[in-house]
Amino acid sequence: MTVTQDIVAKLWNLCNILKDDGVTYHQYVTELTYLLFLKMMKETDREKLLPEKYRWDRLLAINAEDRLDGYRTMLIQLGNSSHRLIREIFANASTFIKHPKNLTMLMENIDRLDWFEAKKEGLGDLYEGLLEKNANEKKSGAGQYFTPRVLIDVMVRLMQPKYGEVIQDPAAGTAGFLISASHYMQEQKDVFELNELDYERFKNSTFYGMEHVQDTHRLGVMNMILHGLDGENDSAGLIYGDTLSPKGQTLPRSDVILTNPPFGSKKGGGLPTRDDFTYATSNKQLAFLQHIYRHLKPGGRAAVVLPDNVLFEGNIGRSIRQDLMHKCDLHTILRLPTGIFYAQGVKTNVLFFTRGKSEKDNTKQVWVYDLRSNMPNFGKTNTLKIADFADFEKCFGNDPHGKAPRTDQSETGRFRAFTRQYIAERDDSPDEVEGRAHPLVAAMTMLIGGINPPVKYIGIVGSYGWGSQMVKQLEGLLGSHKAERIEPFLVRGLPTGDDREAIKVYAAELAARMKALPAEEVLENE
Repeated sequence: MTVTQDIVAKLWNLCNILKDDGVTYHQYVTELTYLLFLKMMKETDREKLLPEKYRWDRLLAINAEDRLDGYRTMLIQLGNSSHRLIREIFANASTFIKHPKNLTMLMENIDRLDWFEAKKEGLGDLYEGLLEKNANEKKSGAGQYFTPRVLIDVMVRLMQPKYGEVIQDPAAGTAGFLISASHYMQEQKDVFELNELDYERFKNSTFYGMEHVQDTHRLGVMNMILHGLDGENDSAGLIYGDTLSPKGQTLPRSDVILTNPPFGSKKGGGLPTRDDFTYATSNKQLAFLQHIYRHLKPGGRAAVVLPDNVLFEGNIGRSIRQDLMHKCDLHTILRLPTGIFYAQGVKTNVLFFTRGKSEKDNTKQVWVYDLRSNMPNFGKTNTLKIADFADFEKCFGNDPHGKAPRTDQSETGRFRAFTRQYIAERDDSPDEVEGRAHPLVAAMTMLIGGINPPVKYIGIVGSYGWGSQMVKQLEGLLGSHKAERIEPFLVRGLPTGDDREAIKVYAAELAARMKALPAEEVLENE
């Protein structure tokens, strides 16, 4: 275990101190952010940004019984700081701690940690470790804004951000994409090798993000500071605001946009308040998608996480997809496995596209990589790994615009190419390109849906190149059937011996859920 991992574990365990105060995991991370900011300002010799009476040692020196009152006053005063970053960290700050002894225990434990070694390994990595811990706790509700680091890094590597480019995340959360882009750029060339002008541009005019949830925003600002991305330009960095409001229009045209927009619709079904969107929709992902391709410079590139509904929704959704494929080259879609983030059962993709230099007919061909079929279930016990993306990265190639030589793997493979005309013939839905159910299968499915037999669970097994669209079709044909749908099992091409064994296991699990037979008997009586 590294020093950073050890400190993260110790800090996380301190949450137990606050359980009696009824503090949630998310509230705890917010509380830690206030205290860690004060401590890390001291450890990084940046306390001159804070008034003397509102520094770590001064707080620690207050009598234990009076320290909580002093802490409350400090939070209010720092929230009114003239320094933008400090003001944003402590904006509307209040403590969740109710007992003075708990504050003292937290501060004393934080003070005893090995900060010398932590600084050597990177304070930013330490803080991100805490954010990841919080995201992995289902009770915290934080997973909605935390994109797995592995996926972020893959998207960044494929987009290849460079010094001198403008990098944007319009739904920044805790700033994971911006920080990963910074890491990637510095791996290619050390930032301290830049000349003075380029260094100033990197610090103050490269990274732009927006986040409209204030608690999440303060976590993101803290993350940026600890990774050295706290520039002096008040219009850059991580801005507090709603991208779907007029404030979002102030974000600059960008060379690279990397993002995972929030899931769902605007509260109350309301529409974005911006006046520059052609298509009015309460669907957040579709609204964000309009912002993204409109805010790319000509030749600019984007990698965006979006749920399946963006690929097949009709009416406004179809119009936005058509606009996207006109204005941009939508060259690659990565179909992600389930269980990575979002609510259970919600399926997601990464769309890779480049803004064209013209406004029409930029998409000629779309490549689809299926990382969803025949993949294990991912979650807390089986996390996503770099190796899971190795084949996709190889297939994608080393051109961030998707122009590297590629090979269609046909029905037996995961990587397929579909022409723009082919997609147009299928209602301009990239989700439609993987096939349709056989008429006999469709008829049988409709029969099951019509008679509504008394079963609790339904499983779907597809083969011969059928994809997720087939599953969607069959689920639609089941109509109002009340049975719970088990995650479908898809076979690419003719079933192999391993496929047949996997289908047996799938059938056994389905039968066991229906309490028809024990799993062992199902396998014995195929």
